[in-house]
Amino acid sequence: MEASSAAVNAVSPAEDPFSAPLSSIAPWNYSVLAALMFVVTALSLSENFTVMLVTFRFQQLRQPLNYIIVNLSLADFLVSLTGGSISFLTNYHGYFFLGKWACVLEGFAVTFFGIVALWSLAVLAFERFFVICRPLGNIRLRGKHAALGLVFVWSFSFIWTVPPVLGWSSYTVSRIGTTCEPNWYSGNFHDHTFIITLFSTCFIFPLGVIIVCYCKLIRKLRKVSNTHGRLGNARKPERQVTRMVVVMIVAFMVAWTPYAAFSIIITAHPSMHVDPRLAAIPAFVAKTAAVYNPIIYVFMNKQFRKCLVQLLSCSKVTVVEGNNNQTTERAGMTSGSNTGEMSAIAARVSVPKTEENPGDRSTFSHIPIPENKVCPM
Repeated sequence: MEASSAAVNAVSPAEDPFSAPLSSIAPWNYSVLAALMFVVTALSLSENFTVMLVTFRFQQLRQPLNYIIVNLSLADFLVSLTGGSISFLTNYHGYFFLGKWACVLEGFAVTFFGIVALWSLAVLAFERFFVICRPLGNIRLRGKHAALGLVFVWSFSFIWTVPPVLGWSSYTVSRIGTTCEPNWYSGNFHDHTFIITLFSTCFIFPLGVIIVCYCKLIRKLRKVSNTHGRLGNARKPERQVTRMVVVMIVAFMVAWTPYAAFSIIITAHPSMHVDPRLAAIPAFVAKTAAVYNPIIYVFMNKQFRKCLVQLLSCSKVTVVEGNNNQTTERAGMTSGSNTGEMSAIAARVSVPKTEENPGDRSTFSHIPIPENKVCPM
C-alpha cells in the first residue's frame, strides 16, 4: 500500500491534482467530460440494471448460457457505479477532490470490474463455441460448468488487479487529474513488467479466445450449411451468427484497443508528452463499452426482448407449440425454460444419431422457442 501512495504522490510534481484543477486545462473541458460521463453512466446503469431485473423476473432466462451474460451486465453495472459516478463527480469539480486513498480504491475497482467484463466476453465466446461445436461430444453446458466459468472470471481478474495494491506497480491519478488507473507513466522496469503482463493476460489472451472460438463456430456452421445447401434456410444460422460475430469483435476492438495501445505506448515511452485531454479519450471510450455491451449481447436477443416487453406491458405472448415427434433432448430444450437463440441454432446444427425420424438427419431442425404467457409477479 505504501508503494501505491508513493506513486500517487509522485504523479504531478508541479501541480497537485488532489487539491485543485490543473492550470493548463480550461474549466470547460472538465465540464464537457462531466456531462459525457453523466450520460454514459446513466445509460449504463439503467441498461444493465434492466438486464439483471428481467433475468431475475423471468425464470426461462436463468439458464447456463445466460449466466455469463448476466455476469457481464453486473460487471458493467459496477464499472459505471464506481468509475463512472466518481469520474462524473471529479470532472464536475475539476480535480480528484476525494483524496489519494480514494484514487487507489477507484483505480482498483475500475480495473477489476473492467477485466471481469473483458473476460466475461471471452468466456461467453467459449460457451457459444462449446454449445454449437460440442468439442467434448455429448457433454452439454450445464449449470456447474457455467458456475465454474464465473469463478474463473472473478478469480483471474482479482489476481491481476491486486498486485498494484501490494506493491507490484501502482494505481495513480491520470494525466488529466480526474480519474485513477494503473501507473502507465512510470519509467521503472519493475512497473513495466506488470503492465506488459496485464496487457498480455487481460487483452491479448481474451481477444485471442474470442477470435478463435467465433472463427471455429462460423466454420462449423459453414460446414453444415454447405452439406445441406440444397435447403432454402440452410444458411440462415450461418448468416445470423456471422453478423453477430462481426459486431461483437468490432465492438470489443473499438472499446479496448485504444486504451490498450495507449497504455503500451506510454509504458514504452513514459517521458513522451501527451496532451492530458487526448490521454483521457482512450479511458472514456473503454467506459462506453458498458453502454453498448447490453445492446449487443442482450437487447439484440429476440427472447430477451419479448420478456422485456412482457415485463413492461404485462401482455401475453402466444406460445409456439413444439413438434410432438421431437426427441427428448430437443423437447427439453424447448420446454418452458428454454436456453435461447444460441441453443436453438445449436439444435438446428446438431441432429442426434438416435433421431426417431431418419429422414430428418439431412435437414436443419427448426426448434420453436416457447414464450412465457404470463407477466411475472
